Amino acid sequence: MVKRKVILALSCLFVSAIGATSASADTWLNFRGSTQIQAGQASWYGPGFQGRRTASGERFNTNDLTAAHRTLPFGTRVLVKNRQTGQSVVVRINDRGPYVHGRVIDLSRASAQAIGISGTAPVELSRL
Repeated sequence: MVKRKVILALSCLFVSAIGATSASADTWLNFRGSTQIQAGQASWYGPGFQGRRTASGERFNTNDLTAAHRTLPFGTRVLVKNRQTGQSVVVRINDRGPYVHGRVIDLSRASAQAIGISGTAPVELSRL
């Protein structure tokens, strides 16, 4: 009986945590009941930003597997899947952006190359 109550309490806590995520309601989708993903256009940035400070305070390196996102906490690991090629890469959020309407993430050059993006492409984001 006690074990069942603990499991119930943990389940309620888990459901509450999912409901408390702060993300834009228009771009976050519920996928298979428990995994939150975001879908939209990705772009990449890099040449003019190499060595400059990111919003997190670290130096930007276009060769690292990093990305910019508007709301996810710095350090969050995100699986980015290119919907055209099916390729995916895990990136770490270390900057803010993108600042272009309709885009959901800005990838470093290395991240974009890893999934076959040379300009923009439709992607799905899964928070890890």
